[in-house]
Amino acid sequence: MTPDTLIVPPKYCGPSQTGNGGYVAGLLAAHLPGPVTVRLVKGVPLDVQMRVETNGDGLRLLLGDTLIATARQSSLDLQPPAAPSFAEAEAASRTFFGHERHVFARCFVCGTDRQPGDGLRIHPGAIPSRSLVAGPWVPHDSLADTTGHVRPEFLWATLECTGGVALFPQLVVMGELTGRIDGTLRPGERCVSAGWQIGQDGRKYYAGTALFGEDGRAVSVGHATWIEISKDAFKTLVRTGKSGT
Repeated sequence: MTPDTLIVPPKYCGPSQTGNGGYVAGLLAAHLPGPVTVRLVKGVPLDVQMRVETNGDGLRLLLGDTLIATARQSSLDLQPPAAPSFAEAEAASRTFFGHERHVFARCFVCGTDRQPGDGLRIHPGAIPSRSLVAGPWVPHDSLADTTGHVRPEFLWATLECTGGVALFPQLVVMGELTGRIDGTLRPGERCVSAGWQIGQDGRKYYAGTALFGEDGRAVSVGHATWIEISKDAFKTLVRTGKSGT
């Protein structure tokens, strides 16, 4: 049964005043089988009760009468590249642009102001020889469910920010994420998050992401549509958590 309410705690932010898109997508995807496509219509507000409604073969997330996001069963045949090694990801991470200045430093996934156990702390940098970005990740014990595996919403969370970094320096916000979970992880595994550009159609940019376990298997895979926004809209996003688009 699908719960009829959802509250995103402030801890799970992307921009400081809205929820991290990948994490929110994972919460919604948990109630649908197979690959799922989540469309973010508006920035997901934090610490407020929203309503989840069944809509045909999918879900709608609403705040009052305002549509925040939709989720539906989907398909995803995206095949990720071979996994970078953990050492390659560590070396790439040292070039992550956010180490010098991160405008979303409190982001739950890629924020540099987060401590172990407080955020995922995935900081991808370029591997130029492979035309992708990658960063290392060792899941914290606090991310595990009662079976000892990393909870699926956190596997989904890894599918957003790395794709955005792959599109840098484009000013973009994620509009839609299609993801699938192909395996499980245990805390302490030496994992790699990777992202790569797929294509462009006007203001729409497409990126792939994958999370690889310690043995190189793809645990989660995503295809995201990112929307290019103006410099003024990006400044508004930094300041308020809302792009105004």
